[in-house]
Amino acid sequence: MKIPVSALQHDAPVIEELLLEEVPPGEVQRFLLHLVTDGMGLPVFIPIIVAKGIQDGPVVGFTAAVHGNELNGIPVIQRLFREVKAKELRGTLVGVPVVNIPSLLRKRRRFIDGTDLNHIMPGKPDGNVSQVYAYRIINWIVSKFDYLIDLHTASFGRINSYYIRADMSAPDTRKMALLQNAQIIVHNPPLDGTLRGAADALGIHAITLEVGNPNTFQKGHIRSGLTGIHNLLHALNMTDAVIEEPPAPAVICQQSYWLYTDTGGILTVLPDVAQMVKSGEVVATLRNIFGDLIREYKAPEDGIVIGKSVSPINQTGGRILHLGILK
Repeated sequence: MKIPVSALQHDAPVIEELLLEEVPPGEVQRFLLHLVTDGMGLPVFIPIIVAKGIQDGPVVGFTAAVHGNELNGIPVIQRLFREVKAKELRGTLVGVPVVNIPSLLRKRRRFIDGTDLNHIMPGKPDGNVSQVYAYRIINWIVSKFDYLIDLHTASFGRINSYYIRADMSAPDTRKMALLQNAQIIVHNPPLDGTLRGAADALGIHAITLEVGNPNTFQKGHIRSGLTGIHNLLHALNMTDAVIEEPPAPAVICQQSYWLYTDTGGILTVLPDVAQMVKSGEVVATLRNIFGDLIREYKAPEDGIVIGKSVSPINQTGGRILHLGILK
């Protein structure tokens, strides 16, 4: 029996190639890009939304859910394309609400072969399953952008502030980062293997936007992410709006690193995210299964808490908190 179109919940056409020049000016269109084929020979589709303005301008791309448990970026992209008016837009917006389709459906962070997709970009055209998937994401979609905002969240058992990773020595990416109204910005030149790094290697101005916590929708962070994107579109002269200033300037960190436990036990991390800590301040305690205090962990230097562990059961080498350094 043929399934009626109404039962499919969308009317997006299937495409084999993303051809932005074929999208009519002044329209918002949705597509399902046939990226790869699964183990039953069935297609795996990537959802893509395109808003093309009547006037020329840059191509700005938005990607979310490179990790299958990072959900906050999905409604940011959905809401953006509900709000944008293509007939008033100068340039083109491309939204990819979910990059890692197989992992999203399995409610897992990593790809189906256990690989972190954000460590193997830009992949290989003739590599293994994750490498081919990554290669096609970069070359079939991301390569068409002039600017990229890649939306992420914290991982399992951790929470994040609303923060940005960007190369603050590059004027265009610095401007993109400052417009996001984030709590914290970490100077972080693109690393090999990340989606942001692969985009940068193609000459695309790119930042990573960390929008809160995994496996949930957080309305406040979603609103903040959307505000920052609208700020960027106005700054690029793609829309007519007023840039919304942040309630407080972002704390800019020159570097950051994680603190780890040196033994196992029940962990309590004391400061909140976005809280300043002083060198020597106790930031976490570790207790054994009987409740006895066995360790106190102190901040090695002054800094700000970018993210932290919220999982009490912590083995040797477990994460404590992500410390940003303001030097």
